[in-house]
Amino acid sequence: MSRRVRKPLAKKSVRDAGKRAGPKRASDKRGSDKPTFDKRDGERGSVRSTAGKFPPRRPAAEFSRSAKPFREARAEPVREEKPAPPPLPTKVQTVVVTADENNMRVDRFLEHRFPGLSFSHIQRIVRKGELRINGKRANSKDRLEEGQSVRIPPLKLDAPKVGGELSEAATKTLDELRKMILFEDADVMVLNKPAGLAVQGGSGMTKHVDQMLEAMRDAKGQKPRLVHRLDRETSGCLLIAKTRFAATALTGSFRHRSARKIYWALVAGVPKPKQGRISTYLAKDESEEDSIMRVAEHGDEGAAHAVTYYAVVEASAQKLAWVSLKPVTGRTHQLRAHMAHIDHAIVGDPKYFNKENWDLPGGMQKRLHLLARRIVIPHPRGGFIDVTAPLPPHMLQSWNLLGLEADRFDPIENAPEE
Repeated sequence: MSRRVRKPLAKKSVRDAGKRAGPKRASDKRGSDKPTFDKRDGERGSVRSTAGKFPPRRPAAEFSRSAKPFREARAEPVREEKPAPPPLPTKVQTVVVTADENNMRVDRFLEHRFPGLSFSHIQRIVRKGELRINGKRANSKDRLEEGQSVRIPPLKLDAPKVGGELSEAATKTLDELRKMILFEDADVMVLNKPAGLAVQGGSGMTKHVDQMLEAMRDAKGQKPRLVHRLDRETSGCLLIAKTRFAATALTGSFRHRSARKIYWALVAGVPKPKQGRISTYLAKDESEEDSIMRVAEHGDEGAAHAVTYYAVVEASAQKLAWVSLKPVTGRTHQLRAHMAHIDHAIVGDPKYFNKENWDLPGGMQKRLHLLARRIVIPHPRGGFIDVTAPLPPHMLQSWNLLGLEADRFDPIENAPEE
């Protein structure tokens, strides 16, 4: 389902929310079907109890206004004079990173400066060492800093499509994309990415979302752009910008943490406390065969701070738990590494599930049980985009087997935004 809420969501400070909530009355029930963040304090590893620090639950009606299927809720087009994209450099040039581009990834920087460049072209010039930062070779995932000098080689756009009918393969790809759409208007599209489909290409990758979006390239050579990414085996909400204007606005929302993301997962065991905050540093360990995120110490090379809020929605005996997760930061494999760190790894995770003598309950598929359930983000032209993705088939099967009720109240609604 998808929603576009015209009224901005008011951000409430944690301190003020605590004052408004007031002391807990003796008549409050702890055994309610709608779990709340209680006042029991607890620590486990680097999990901190968030008791008493969550703002009161927002009324459900606040998120239900103007809820219509995306095909009935298209935004009215807004006419505006769009500046022509800057010419591509025909020879080597050096540019300086601006304040607005601070902390931007190298590949995003190139997409921002030169709209229309394909992902494969960006990766090629980076891989060959043609793009350099302060004279040093760069990686496409490196973060830029204001004032750095970036050497940019001659660039060229992929040849735009000639007008006419799409090929049979492109038509089939377009149909696949259309079936994934949860929300769409003139600027933005939200896809329900299936588990197993990569977002971007890699070694030996022949099919991925970025490549599929080529079927939507217009006569001017512009195609919809990825705004964020999901792991290959993670299903759910994937945000796509259809215009350069939207790409700039949405990328800024992610950079300034204005986007609110909620994930659902099935994990081994039941986390205690049932609601909490995980705060660690994460760093990437790479080998010839694989790469994995590990919990690191502050100051370690490549270590970045990562914060996740979690809440148990429902438990199945003491063996499994359905948890809702809200990442504050957006590190690689953050949720998977954090849940493994507190000894409640996500079921079916091939990288981080390392429990010994643990058997999957009968009838459940050994696939990653992680869903990008919901995304709420300011719309580039005002209001909010609010989209929810359904459980993928393998997770729905597990929910049915365990008797979990997918329409239960999600306590992560009350988690802080920072």
